[in-house]
Amino acid sequence: MNSDLLIAGVDEAGRGPLVGAVVAAAVILNPDKPVAGLADSKKLTEKKRQALAIEIKESVLAWSIASVSAAEIDQINILQATMKAMKLAVEGLNITPGKVLVDGNRCPDIALPAEAIIKGDDKVQAISAASILAKVERDQQMQTLHESYPQYGFDRHKGYGTKLHVEALKTHGACPEHRKTFSPVKKVL
Repeated sequence: MNSDLLIAGVDEAGRGPLVGAVVAAAVILNPDKPVAGLADSKKLTEKKRQALAIEIKESVLAWSIASVSAAEIDQINILQATMKAMKLAVEGLNITPGKVLVDGNRCPDIALPAEAIIKGDDKVQAISAASILAKVERDQQMQTLHESYPQYGFDRHKGYGTKLHVEALKTHGACPEHRKTFSPVKKVL
C-alpha cells in the first residue's frame, strides 16, 4: 500500500481539565479492517470507548499516543502543549502518512501536509478513532492519579473543574499534578 495515500487522524483529550497531562493520539485506519461504531469519543459511553480502543489498536495500520505533562503545560501554555502532544503522536506513528487531518482549527508544526477540520471527530473516521484512543488513555491516567490522590475524586470528574473538584481543591490545596496556571488552581495557591 502506498503510504502517500494514507491519512492519519489526530485528536486530543484533556485541554480543559485542571489536572494532569494533555493527551493526543494519531491513527491510520486500515481500509481492509474497518472499525464499526467510530464516533466522537464524547458521544460514547466509557464502556463503549474502552471496547473500541482495544479494537482500534488491533485493527488499524498504525496508532500512537503522546502526552505532555501538567508541569510542561504550566511552562508553555495549554495550546502549545496540545500542539506538542499532537506533533509527538504523529511522529510516533510507525508508518508515515501522506496527509494528517487534525480535529480543531489549527495544526501542529509537522513536516507533513496537514489540514485542520472543525468537528473532525464527528466527520472523519480516523479522527474519531484518535479521539477515542486519546480519551481512553487520559481517563486511565486520571484513574491512576485517583489512586494516589483519592481525596479529589479524579475517577469521577476526570480532572475537570466540577463543583466537587473545586471544593476538594479548596479543602486539600493542589496536588503536584494540578495545572498551577489554570485559574481555579491558581486561586488556591
